[in-house]
Amino acid sequence: MDLNRFQSQSPRSAGFSLIELMVVVAILGVLASFALPAYQDYTVRARVSEGLALASAAKAQVLDVLGSAASAPAGYAAGYLPPSPTKNVASIAVEANTGVITITTTALAGNGTLKLVPYVGSPDAATALPDATTAFTPPAGANVGWRCLAQGATAPGGINLSAPASLQAKWAPAECR
Repeated sequence: MDLNRFQSQSPRSAGFSLIELMVVVAILGVLASFALPAYQDYTVRARVSEGLALASAAKAQVLDVLGSAASAPAGYAAGYLPPSPTKNVASIAVEANTGVITITTTALAGNGTLKLVPYVGSPDAATALPDATTAFTPPAGANVGWRCLAQGATAPGGINLSAPASLQAKWAPAECR
């Protein structure tokens, strides 16, 4: 009987050496050091997007007031009922005279504000909406555009804001950077 047939293969092919395992662990560590911060930013960005979804009712409110030319002391905010706070969104408010919507996020979602700025015309030649706290005439045939602003972003056409957005751009959805 041939005993060589039953002997195991060479010791080199029996498993991984300690050096090989250490190299694999080091590579995984480097990959994790890049992936973890990116994943954390992604989850915050997903939480911020909840605020944009909740702001759709506020956008509809601004368009309704603009279309009806109904001036009132509460202006664009007249009759708007903000949604209840959530784990990610602290509040949503509409500025009475400009129609600018401010989304305030909680600490889980970056702890800052996003601004949704309405305008008529093109983004390069934007015009602010008329002041809805006084009698106004709606712009004829103009479509209303919206520009989402995070920290460092500029309003379209140089429209002046009462306060800048404070949410870091890395946590804002792509359309807000």
